[in-house]
Amino acid sequence: MKRLIWSVLVCSACGAMAGTSLMTCDVRLKGYLGKRLDDMVSRHVIAQDVDYITAPFLEKTETKLWWQTEFWGKWMHSAVPFLDYTHDAVLRAKIERGIERILASQEECGYIGNYPDALRCGEGWDVWGMKYTLMGLLHYFDLEMKTGNAGRGAKALDAAKRLCDYVIGEIGPGGRRGRELWQTGNWSGYASSSILEPVMWLYERTGEKKYLDFAHYIVKGMTEPEKGPRLLDKALAGVSVADRNEAGYDVCGKWEYVCKNGRSKAYEMMSCYQGLLEYSEATGRADLRDAAIKSAEDITREEVNLAGGCACSEAWFHGAGKQHLAYRRLQETCVTTTWMRLCEKLLEITGEPKWADAIEKTFYNAYLGAMKQDGSEFAGYTPLSGNRYHGQHHCFMHTDCCTANGPRGFLCFLREFFTTRGDTATFNFYSSALVKGKLSGGREVAFDMYSLYPRDAYARIVSHTEGAGVVPMRLRIPAWSEKTHVMLNGKALDGVAAGSYFTIDREWKLGDIVEISFDMPVVAHTLDHNVAFTRGPVLLARDSRFGDGDMTEPFRPGIEDGQKMTGFSSVRVPTDSMWMAFTAVLPLGSHHENPEAALPTSAYFCDYASAGNEWHRDNFYRTWFPVEFGPAE
Repeated sequence: MKRLIWSVLVCSACGAMAGTSLMTCDVRLKGYLGKRLDDMVSRHVIAQDVDYITAPFLEKTETKLWWQTEFWGKWMHSAVPFLDYTHDAVLRAKIERGIERILASQEECGYIGNYPDALRCGEGWDVWGMKYTLMGLLHYFDLEMKTGNAGRGAKALDAAKRLCDYVIGEIGPGGRRGRELWQTGNWSGYASSSILEPVMWLYERTGEKKYLDFAHYIVKGMTEPEKGPRLLDKALAGVSVADRNEAGYDVCGKWEYVCKNGRSKAYEMMSCYQGLLEYSEATGRADLRDAAIKSAEDITREEVNLAGGCACSEAWFHGAGKQHLAYRRLQETCVTTTWMRLCEKLLEITGEPKWADAIEKTFYNAYLGAMKQDGSEFAGYTPLSGNRYHGQHHCFMHTDCCTANGPRGFLCFLREFFTTRGDTATFNFYSSALVKGKLSGGREVAFDMYSLYPRDAYARIVSHTEGAGVVPMRLRIPAWSEKTHVMLNGKALDGVAAGSYFTIDREWKLGDIVEISFDMPVVAHTLDHNVAFTRGPVLLARDSRFGDGDMTEPFRPGIEDGQKMTGFSSVRVPTDSMWMAFTAVLPLGSHHENPEAALPTSAYFCDYASAGNEWHRDNFYRTWFPVEFGPAE
């Protein structure tokens, strides 16, 4: 069994503590992505009104069973690592202010929240809010331990322990509320059961057996009761995430029943699996790890669309096969971010590059597409065709769960961009960046990457490392790049394979150059007489700003699924708010008996993340396009 205590716990990824969102290696993004990140941190994370999101804890006015108490914890989940990234004094002061107000709100019994006693640990989102509060307190503890402020960190850790003790006393084994934890909250216990993740973090930091015992209890509730989450048996039996409701389950006109008893809620289910993976690491429960992996593989196969997003009305619905249709409330940003977090954890546990492929696909499409151009907020939903808009206000507050969750998604990309584990340095993603990391024994490595990827299919890595001995460098070769070429100091290297890591074992010298050229054709995807196009990890879209005709105009038959399209060319973007633009001559248009209409048509495309990013109704876009039926169809 793994017992992880602060005084002895240092993981090989640059000394970061397991289960935290602290930065693992020093990664400084440059270029387009660096600008997007800097804008988001400045205009969203640092700009947060901390008094506003901590006021509910002090005022304690909840009566409607809302989730006002999730916002501070979510903010801390991004504020702490981005303080590590920016060292910004204003952000540091806001973190301190938030901690001061949260600690001041804690009751003698240990409770931190805004529910009256009669409603606590009940039907609403109280336990869910305490989950995020635990996360926020533990992030602050990790920050202060890393910066040498053990006294301030100890206060946050003590508050976290008292809060968790309160939950144990209320709804743990023999709790005074007389109900099981999985019977509280919503979605067959998903929401409340997801507290497992920070409970495991607390155990890892304290080594106190009572927290591991509580985790055993939570896992039992997640896996054994017939009416509970059923996150183990259904997964191992191969039941798709969209099909885990009870037989005869009727959602029509029964929203309250669905909300309480449904098992198709995407965000909360994945949050539970995040906790089960932490528990599996600590206890060696391979069956729980396998259940999480099988569920994630099912999500990849059955739910994830070409933009890397998933879920309709926040629930699983076999969406991969329905993505050409106009489903409502598509791709909730909370689902997008949590999917990236789950893939990040699976990448760390399994080392399989397919999880990095999944993060990349989601990041460049659904995630960046949900972020407002100036970085200040995130859309609640991002349809594959239509418009983009602000999210709705939640809980009588001028914010929402998706805007609060959004920054955490960029962290998944940033933390896994470049990692050092053991004696190996790994590049999972490609963008202009300066990176540094520590290997075992304290050896240091540093590299400078220049790339316009995925706008361009090339990346150049220059070594700033010397005297570190032989260091294997692993390069993720995306599964979609069938013929990737890697060169070291001008010499081609053999053995590069799609969907794997390519390793260069070398004693790196200053100025060594690695060059990577990816195979990035435009590929057609067909689904029920509709067609869409991708280029590398990027989904392409037509956008109204091109002014190039009717975007609902059908394609004539003849394009095959998986066909590599010829004739797509990169062109200058028509506005600075677009990242990429392409043009192609395509078989668009009906009534082809007309000689003029029978001719191919020039059409323009941009990357999905840029499509509709002006957030007004005059700027609309489309990714799936109808294809004419033939006479035999």
